[in-house]
Amino acid sequence: MARREIRSAAARLVHRLQGRSPIAASGRGPDSALTEVLGPYVPSDHSRQINAGYYIDRLMTATPRPERVLDLGCGDGGTVDDFRRHHPDVDWVGVDIDDSQAAHLERRSDATFVIYDGLVVPFPDESFDLVFSRQVLEHVPDPLGHLRQIQRVLRPGGALIGSTSQLEPYHARSYWNYTVFGFVSLCTDAGLVVEEIRPGLDGITLTMRSFLGRPPEFSRWWRDESPLNEMIDDWGRQTRASVARINLRKLAFAGQFVFLVRRPA
Repeated sequence: MARREIRSAAARLVHRLQGRSPIAASGRGPDSALTEVLGPYVPSDHSRQINAGYYIDRLMTATPRPERVLDLGCGDGGTVDDFRRHHPDVDWVGVDIDDSQAAHLERRSDATFVIYDGLVVPFPDESFDLVFSRQVLEHVPDPLGHLRQIQRVLRPGGALIGSTSQLEPYHARSYWNYTVFGFVSLCTDAGLVVEEIRPGLDGITLTMRSFLGRPPEFSRWWRDESPLNEMIDDWGRQTRASVARINLRKLAFAGQFVFLVRRPA
């Protein structure tokens, strides 16, 4: 089937889905089951789809703000400017493995980059106020060991922020997709405390993007509410669901989710 025909079929499917009524609020869908295990971690301030940059903006404008930041899985160092926009003098350090494709891209000369073995983060205990991890955990063979390393290098009260995959097709040597419940369990076992989990791009849109060869027209949904998330917003308005319930339903079908985690003070 030609790419144009595939896109046309996908468009017809989305159009048909948009004409259907969402699952009734009284039904025990995945979000109902998640309420029992994720209630404390699901925010009730808003239900917007976000990405990992949301928590950069939030924590770097807080008081006190992080002074030393580790981007674990930094690639070419693209987040330097995201942090320096709020704090020009922030001590930003990027770490990546040697065989990462992104690690060998041309890097800027105004930041510190370190290559590591993918196992032991090469810094002393309690070295950083914040660790940033955007779409890295799904590529780590030993996620619990990785999180324990993050716990070790974080200062007491320090934050781990970022995002990871839940319903995302295989990509770039990915090992895992995490359920939000599984992620909370791993963090707890590593001695970390989850504060918030929020929905990112929905899993159907993310899967369709991969299936169609990552067409550029899908890029808008990294910024805007993706199609299934828009449908869930409509369901929330029709059923007068709470903000937390809308977040739970988006998390149930999220391709990626975003997190704020801390080392206990």
